[in-house]
Amino acid sequence: MSSGFGEGTPVDAITGRSRDWPCLRQFIVFLENRVGALHDVLRRVERDDLRIVALSILDSADCAMARIIVDNYERAHELLTFANITMFETDVVGVLLPKSDQPHTAVLGSLMSAELNVHYVYPLMYRKNGRGAVAIYVSEIDEALRVLRERQYELITEDDLMAHDEYF
Repeated sequence: MSSGFGEGTPVDAITGRSRDWPCLRQFIVFLENRVGALHDVLRRVERDDLRIVALSILDSADCAMARIIVDNYERAHELLTFANITMFETDVVGVLLPKSDQPHTAVLGSLMSAELNVHYVYPLMYRKNGRGAVAIYVSEIDEALRVLRERQYELITEDDLMAHDEYF
């Protein structure tokens, strides 16, 4: 029996995620904790002319998780899916660090003042005008984006990663 909910309702294309979405997509890849497991994944990504822009490893005795951001999300998604690599994806906020004596404290202090929970932060191998950048995973992305825009921080999009070539 039909519930009628959503039937025949068109979905506006603007609601779809696009490259100018003000977040970056990270892959979280699950790995066996064995010699060469990480190397195999990174080799698959880099041999297809993708640039790894960020990499963070969480290791335990039994397994490891690699957080990976690349310069072309769509190609990496196809590649990792086709290779049957166990992974999932999440959005992170990419922020260009301000020119200040304490750039990390400034950005994270803005999020703290809005009472947002920052789960983790790791550096991006991305530079613009001599400034570094970080990827931030927060409890509430929309609120974090609002706060960072309000405080005039420069957000990094996937378009920025694809069009830019100033990396570490």
